[in-house]
Amino acid sequence: METTSRAGARSASSSTVGGVAAVARRTVAEYLRAPFPWYGLDEAFTGPRWLMQVGATADGTVRHGATGHGEEPSIRPDPAVDTDRFAVVITVATSPERRSGDGGHLEATTTSSAAWLAGSGLLSSTWPPQLDHALRDDWLKQQTEIAFELADDLDGPAWSSLALPVDGVPTPFHYRESEFGWVLAGSTDGQVHLGAYGRGMSAYGLGFSVIEDIRAYDE
Repeated sequence: METTSRAGARSASSSTVGGVAAVARRTVAEYLRAPFPWYGLDEAFTGPRWLMQVGATADGTVRHGATGHGEEPSIRPDPAVDTDRFAVVITVATSPERRSGDGGHLEATTTSSAAWLAGSGLLSSTWPPQLDHALRDDWLKQQTEIAFELADDLDGPAWSSLALPVDGVPTPFHYRESEFGWVLAGSTDGQVHLGAYGRGMSAYGLGFSVIEDIRAYDE
């Protein structure tokens, strides 16, 4: 996979892709700086929408980001009361391997990039109830490595195929489920790759579209 190193996957506590760090910010100004369109769930979804985080290079160029839909997930859901119902859409700018503006190196982004960000994103909103706080870091490292390997093998047996509408056009996605939720990844005909993850909302009924005004997610 062209998106991140295996060592980075083992140690990641935040998502990285192509040398880009995901910064936990909920400021619409960061989203407005992106040179690509943002995607979210289409108009069929009528629930809450909210900003999450963007990933930018050292020179400030926004390369990916996430938007949330539904209820903001709890980090440690109660298995006896499964109330989490959310879907997160990740937009990743299509980019070849190149030099960054500060002289660094940016690896290419692919559908695997979106799959990796979605997989690690789902992990960030998951904390198995049987684990105490001291063990969560070890669990997260292990699961992050698994997410990296799965994203690197989108044609493997862990993934199935799913067609969902993107701007009204049926688009193929790679899809997988786990006990923590679901993850999917695909690419548009335009400037971006799409990833998504969620829990409590079926992925099979989702559709994606360009967000006409990202400021609507900040209201």
